[in-house]
Amino acid sequence: MGSTRYIASMGELTRKDNSLCFRKDGKNVYIPIEGTKEIYCLNEVSINTKLLDFLSSNNIIVHFFNYHEGYSGTFYPRDKYNSGRLLVKQVQAFSEKRLDIAKAIVKGIGVNICEVLYHYYKHNKKEVKETIDWIKNEFFNRVDGSSNIKELMAVEGEVWQRFYSDFKYILPEDFVMNKRVKRPPDNPINALISFGNTLLYTKTISAIYRTHLDQRISFLHEPSEGRFSLSLDISEVFKPVIVYRTIFDLVNNKKLKVEKHFEKKVNYCLLNEEGRNIFIEAFEERMESVFSHPKLKRKLSYRTAIKLDCYKLIKFIIEDKEFIPFSLKDGM
Repeated sequence: MGSTRYIASMGELTRKDNSLCFRKDGKNVYIPIEGTKEIYCLNEVSINTKLLDFLSSNNIIVHFFNYHEGYSGTFYPRDKYNSGRLLVKQVQAFSEKRLDIAKAIVKGIGVNICEVLYHYYKHNKKEVKETIDWIKNEFFNRVDGSSNIKELMAVEGEVWQRFYSDFKYILPEDFVMNKRVKRPPDNPINALISFGNTLLYTKTISAIYRTHLDQRISFLHEPSEGRFSLSLDISEVFKPVIVYRTIFDLVNNKKLKVEKHFEKKVNYCLLNEEGRNIFIEAFEERMESVFSHPKLKRKLSYRTAIKLDCYKLIKFIIEDKEFIPFSLKDGM
């Protein structure tokens, strides 16, 4: 799937000459190093330091997932894109302009949720108009009026909540969500959202790695130890566009079915292997799908759009050029 390799089975990943070799059940599967930028380990995979050194010298990122399809962590090659000047500026922006950047991100979330809902409004789901009107008439004013991050996060929480409450008009009954439950997800829709958000988060980690931004200094989310919080910031505006549109398409076109593609245990629900493969394929297709960028006058993929948002943030930090995250409506 493009520059991304997914490993869904248990096995051992090693270096073999100038290639990667995945060994499972006594058989070898060779993965060319050429063109590989990131690897997803979705099962128990054994590795050694010789392999890590090889991955690092080829700037390949590896994302690890646990049994509950949750994100465990990332092997991150040594930073070759370090920039002391930008780091100083990024810290400065956090102390002086954090609220401005955070407001831009939350507005971006609202713009893209509105656009996704409008698609369904046009297709006779008139009930979603209430949320669309609330976003247009109240949400943006409340974002502008927020005087601190806590107030802003409350408005962000409300726009997501209203979006979730509209799922009953968009999805069939067996995929309706009572409430958002994350760790672990407790029903099929929560399982899809958690897995999709985690894939997007890790895609954003990979995008940021290839810029000079520092992953640890975020603006909307609190910078915290143990996670790349800037990836949470950058990925937020893409969730409605990439994760939720993928979910709605797969469910409404009956490519994912509750009885066929999920494992339900006592207090959690996960995609089974077939369901996971279907989701990954659709997610990758969406990442690679293109749209026309009005300013650049060329076609871009959503994968490139994520990286472009990183560069927009750098422009704001260094040149004070207004930061407007990706908008589905404007295609930029």
